[in-house]
Amino acid sequence: MVSNTFNGMNIIIKTTNIELSPFIREFIEKKIGSLTKFLKHATPGLIEARIEIGKPSRHHKSGAVFYAEANLVLPGKLLRAEANHMDLKYAINKIRDELEKQIEKYKNK
Repeated sequence: MVSNTFNGMNIIIKTTNIELSPFIREFIEKKIGSLTKFLKHATPGLIEARIEIGKPSRHHKSGAVFYAEANLVLPGKLLRAEANHMDLKYAINKIRDELEKQIEKYKNK
């Protein structure tokens, strides 16, 4: 498990059945950390993103091989997104896009 603060957001990354490369860690921090531009009203340091990436099993070879899940903790709200895909970066982009949609709904309430 890796924890880092990016743009005032605490990002915690957990992996399952894969190694976390520096490239993927930076990719996640950049993609998920970019959500802070939609959260300017939230107090910095109170936003936490728990990201889990991996493979369902070490032997999984066909179908959506990788998954990405995110829990974004905001003041008074928990947003969740998940995606499965053959490409890990694509799955990470999908959860980022889903979280952005949920943040827009959260802000408009």
